Amino acid sequence: MDFLKDLWGFLKERKKFWLLPIIITMLLFGALIILTAGSGSAVAPFIYTLF
Repeated sequence: MDFLKDLWGFLKERKKFWLLPIIITMLLFGALIILTAGSGSAVAPFIYTLF
């Protein structure tokens, strides 16, 4: 949680709010990779239909 507080403090102080969509997109793609990494994942068929 300290990392998120530090990151938010940095974004707020430097007025770099344009970085938020990039960070959120990277986190979503990371979660997508983690969910589909397991062989036989139940989520994988739903992910493949998106692409």
